[in-house]
Amino acid sequence: MGLVKNFSIGILGTGFMVLATAAQANAVTLTYDRSIGSPGFGPGELFVPQGIAVDSQGNTLIANGRGINPADGTPNYNLGNKIEKFSPTGQYIGAIGSGGTGPGQFDEPTTVDFNPVTGDLYSGDVYNNRINQFDSQGNFIRSFANGDFTPLVEGRFFFGPSGLTFDKTGNVYVGDFNGERILKFTPDGQPIGVIGGTVGTAPGQFQGVAGVRISPVSGNIFVADQYNNRVQVLDPNGNPLLAFGSAGSGPGQLLQPIGIEVDEEENVYVADSINSRVQVFDKNGNFLTSFGQPALDASGNPVPPPALTGPPFGNPLDLTPGRFNWTGGTSLKDGKLYVGDFFQGRVQVLNVEDTTKVPEPSSALSLALLGLAAVTVTLRKRGQQKPIFSLEK
Repeated sequence: MGLVKNFSIGILGTGFMVLATAAQANAVTLTYDRSIGSPGFGPGELFVPQGIAVDSQGNTLIANGRGINPADGTPNYNLGNKIEKFSPTGQYIGAIGSGGTGPGQFDEPTTVDFNPVTGDLYSGDVYNNRINQFDSQGNFIRSFANGDFTPLVEGRFFFGPSGLTFDKTGNVYVGDFNGERILKFTPDGQPIGVIGGTVGTAPGQFQGVAGVRISPVSGNIFVADQYNNRVQVLDPNGNPLLAFGSAGSGPGQLLQPIGIEVDEEENVYVADSINSRVQVFDKNGNFLTSFGQPALDASGNPVPPPALTGPPFGNPLDLTPGRFNWTGGTSLKDGKLYVGDFFQGRVQVLNVEDTTKVPEPSSALSLALLGLAAVTVTLRKRGQQKPIFSLEK
């Protein structure tokens, strides 16, 4: 539904002809559809869902958080540390991987996605500092990028592989959160390039590479630049093209964006984490719409995120549709946007509907002409009006 030009012809009383043009811009509407999963630590329950993918059968795969022992913070591999799988109707049907350090095991799974060329499933594995690769049925193939990701840095709570995406030939692009860079691999995990690598606020510099997504249209790379509170757009070679967003909670402003998606019109969907919402922009960074509100307690106050030493859930939970306690991982598939409700143990599924705004004329005179339901040119002949032609909007 790209930018379209409509033409209207008007003939004034003096015989002067005006050619008016109007641009039709994209508009997107998000509405709540359903939720997947529930908060908890048992089968089919979720905590801190960071990565989401949807397979060719419509099953939803969700990276489930890192289990720890509350007494000392040591890993508890029996909690989470899996990619949980749900049917198209939201029924829990099993898991891929398990907790641990061995082949195909996880110590905090994060970003997850299917390679559109090979069909294989890839997922970040934070504390094991690697990417795990499975076939489309969940059978382990290999791990790669072992040790390539930058460790935790002071003042940050996250590290390791963040966003994950693919180009048209199936090469793998992975965000290195604290390395301020994107690592590029072949489909079988061989390193072939690096984009970025410098911390800062200038174009092409980053402070927390979070979500990463390659446009299916242009091949441009869209990056959620988390601590810079912006989205950066790079060309396929990694050269900076555009940045949009600023710190705040108003329309078009961001507070630590994490997940990011790009559709066939290059509309950009951003999980605006601390603002507990999703915002949508066009490819030029113009704000289109937002969806979501913070979870509220009984007094109507926003529920804070949980303490680092406590259970990974907001207290209280507010499972009202459209309420989030931080938005996180995302996936866009078949007109549905899947959004992780970080501290409420679920994924909310939103309907994505593209509509078209009212044409925006290029001049005030054009606006007057386009405001008519139809422009009709008439010729007075023998005292009667005879229509010659009309242009309907």
